Amino acid sequence: MDEIRAFLDKRSAEGLLRGLRPITSRGNGKITMGGSEYIDFSSNDYLGLSGHPKLINAAKAAIDEFGIGSSASRLLSGSFDIHHRLEEEVARFKNKEAALVFNSGYQANIGILSALYGEGDAIFSDKLNHASIIDGMFLSAAKVFRFLHNDPDSLETLLKRHRNRFKRALIITETIFSMDGDRAPIERLVELKEKYDCRIMVDEAHATGIFGINGAGVVEEEGLSDRVDLIMGTFSKALGSFGAYLASSKDVIDYLINTCRSFIYSTSLPPAVIAGNLASLEVVKEEPHRRRSLISKAKFFRDRLVAMGFEVRGSSQIVPVIAGENDRAMRFAKAVQEKGYWVLPIRPPTVPQKEARLRFSITSYHTEEILCALLKDIAHVKI
Repeated sequence: MDEIRAFLDKRSAEGLLRGLRPITSRGNGKITMGGSEYIDFSSNDYLGLSGHPKLINAAKAAIDEFGIGSSASRLLSGSFDIHHRLEEEVARFKNKEAALVFNSGYQANIGILSALYGEGDAIFSDKLNHASIIDGMFLSAAKVFRFLHNDPDSLETLLKRHRNRFKRALIITETIFSMDGDRAPIERLVELKEKYDCRIMVDEAHATGIFGINGAGVVEEEGLSDRVDLIMGTFSKALGSFGAYLASSKDVIDYLINTCRSFIYSTSLPPAVIAGNLASLEVVKEEPHRRRSLISKAKFFRDRLVAMGFEVRGSSQIVPVIAGENDRAMRFAKAVQEKGYWVLPIRPPTVPQKEARLRFSITSYHTEEILCALLKDIAHVKI
């Protein structure tokens, strides 16, 4: 207990102590907390699909047909027909042979990496990859090399120096980075994987539903589906529901069904969630105006912040405003919250030291009027 108390005291002194805040309601881009209502800039419901009637009706119908839970793992009796339908739709959506559904993005990344790679293999990872990727790499027991963020030259230096020492090698990156909102140079990374006999895996969690002619993500937009080996993503962000997937070759998917511990030893997602996921894929294809409008609004917001003199990163619907020190980010967030906007400070170790920030998550609920009011209020914030 003394160690726990010392940890909490240290985190509190450093401005890193986190707590859970109970939300009493959420809807239409707003949340209620502690009796106060805020416009929500913390949600990943980028396209506003979590409240879409098509998803809600599909989930309700699935509850009536199948009940509330799946009650078993996929390898026992938890693999419903709609699980297989969803995997077939994901494979078509991502232009791959097959797909596998996971219970969350975290379970997907730790399970995929630890099942496919091990001792004698190497993984070359972007330095700012998500914690789930980091954990999956270390669970794999493969040798890990981290290249500078979005820097193909840094990656090639590592590949030249180390690739020939290992049996198999993987390059892994997010396509849209969750904390910086920027975009990976996927085509250049694909060229390097081909040059150095590697495979490449991409995490499209924050790109699926938003980029590409059909909303399938950055890989689709850049025409690289045939050259990217493993395409992972989630249903819990722009697709408005829950769960994750991997789209790849049939051989890879069959291998994971038989070896991936986070898949094998988990009760499958409830049918209602699966039905909502199926509906979300339909809506993304049927309503392209949602993603087009989203990117336009995010660019407007980012450009205005830059014009106001803020340090802003990214080129997507994720708009991070760099504050620097932890206490400055916390004061900034508190001042913005007092104006009625729910945005949180993101601090180390989630982001590098001295790069604490406010992460504005733009969604379909944010009209230009809301964004202009927020910009005006930010302009008057003193931190």
